[in-house]
Amino acid sequence: MSRSDRFPLGALPTDAGVLFRVWAPRAERVDVVLTETDAVYPMDAIGRGYFERTVPGIGAGTRYKFRLDGDAVYPDPASRYQPEGVHGPSMVVDPSAYAWQDAGWTGRPLQELVFYELHVGTFSPEGTFAGVRERLPYLRDLGVTAVELMPVADFPGRWNWGYDHAALYAPSRAYGTPDDLRALVDEAHRLGMAVFLDVIYNHLGPDGAYAAAYGPFFTSKHRTPWGDAINLDDEGSEGVRHFFLDNALHWLREYHVDGFRLDATHALFDDSPTHFLAELSAAVAALDEGPRRWLIAEDHRNLNTLVRPRSEGGYGLDGVWVDDVHHLLRNMTAGDTEGYYADFRDATAAQLAKALNQGWYYDGQHSPTSGRPRGTDATPVRHEQCVVFIQNHDQVGNRPLGDRLHHRIPLPVYRAASATILLAPELPLLFMGQEWAASTPFLFFSDHAPELGRLVTEGRKKEFDAFSGFQGDVPDPQDPATFERSRLRWEERAQPPHAGMHRLYRDLLRLRRDLPADAEAHAHGPRGLTLRRGPYLIAIALADDLRLPWPAGAELVWHSEQPEYAEAPRPPVIEGATIHFPVAGAAVARTEQPG
Repeated sequence: MSRSDRFPLGALPTDAGVLFRVWAPRAERVDVVLTETDAVYPMDAIGRGYFERTVPGIGAGTRYKFRLDGDAVYPDPASRYQPEGVHGPSMVVDPSAYAWQDAGWTGRPLQELVFYELHVGTFSPEGTFAGVRERLPYLRDLGVTAVELMPVADFPGRWNWGYDHAALYAPSRAYGTPDDLRALVDEAHRLGMAVFLDVIYNHLGPDGAYAAAYGPFFTSKHRTPWGDAINLDDEGSEGVRHFFLDNALHWLREYHVDGFRLDATHALFDDSPTHFLAELSAAVAALDEGPRRWLIAEDHRNLNTLVRPRSEGGYGLDGVWVDDVHHLLRNMTAGDTEGYYADFRDATAAQLAKALNQGWYYDGQHSPTSGRPRGTDATPVRHEQCVVFIQNHDQVGNRPLGDRLHHRIPLPVYRAASATILLAPELPLLFMGQEWAASTPFLFFSDHAPELGRLVTEGRKKEFDAFSGFQGDVPDPQDPATFERSRLRWEERAQPPHAGMHRLYRDLLRLRRDLPADAEAHAHGPRGLTLRRGPYLIAIALADDLRLPWPAGAELVWHSEQPEYAEAPRPPVIEGATIHFPVAGAAVARTEQPG
């Protein structure tokens, strides 16, 4: 299917009623069944496995399913809303009924993005889109410019991380209505913040993902951690690709989102002449409505092809999450060496400086964990194409106890690590609550039916059998208490030490806005780092009792042991051409001349 004849899927309100369209190449006959009246409307086959039918006299709010070959009845795989859950009937939604107020929104440039990743169900006490919306002014005042929502596509049960997505077009009824999500985006734009959505095109959830009943969504040509790969290059892949491309465009058009975090793009196996990611970036670039949209990949391969222009053989994405910076800092501060951290055993400031200078560390070296070379040349990659972090949902929630970095290291070290990513030339990403050193863990949770839930619980325990030194039971993902423990406690922001950490993050993000784009990092011993950004010199000590170079006569602009941040401050001392950090920390100097 060429770009010119690509058409939207699902239930589409029109002046003549509702146009229903579905891709079901395995069926000879498809009917629309209106579940409230049991009225049945045979659909017309229009070629290439597509069926459509306009039903007059109905509109938004109508509930329906599709019946295949007079037998099985399923929800619409492109349903815009599942008010009774992913197994229930789909509901017609009119996206044009929402009165958008963001006509003046022109987006945010890539280099201005400061991401804040959050889980809608645990970010606020309400656990809803409305709960997030109410707290957007707080994020704006913190210095956030891009809210990144973990997956919101509907899932089985009352709560889920979102990566067990089933109804890929439908915002989860657990969080609110489609218009509640639109109102969230609208308000974010009014406050000057972009909204990114985490989308998953590398697998389908294990329960309620009925798309696979309609067509060949999987192929045994490739294997992933979830089983057979999504079919992007085997027989029938044209319709699968269309489905996911249409899904992306629907979020952009119907919800005005500003971009995507593309989950696990390393698991999108595609031997086609045009890789799916290149086709996706071309389709998004061709949009003639709204501001510039951004595509950010989650991909551990350090693959420059992801962000090289399509005209140069790349996929044309705008950025990539960089695991290397996180893993280096995690080893340097908390000492992690198990699993993929083995690639960063005995990490040093020199390795961190290399990663900050070029975007990532591994650019072709041997990887001890894989036994193969990892990474590609970072020369084509710009700083603003790399997203860096010291926490995200995976790096917290995939730990046995969901503990955050600040639960494992002293707060002075945490303040220094925070300054590293917030003042780096790359784009920083914060995970909800890290800005006040939240006391709450972020655990892995689900609410599957009993049989599947038991398998999830057993699999979670088995996953950590080999973790040395781990004592105690892994929290049961199916226990409601696991979900409840993961909710942020907003009241603690006003209490020490959380209040001080919140002030530190707010001040660092304000300082970040004054930093010029150019940057150069230098290592000083195994745990010392300086980062030159124009007239500013940032000194970072990731251990106690370090001395780092300091420009003679420079103005001390900021340091991490200021009394408003630390309960028992031990500030650095300038000693001529050096600055002495009695405890780990960071400091910023301003000089008249760079260099």
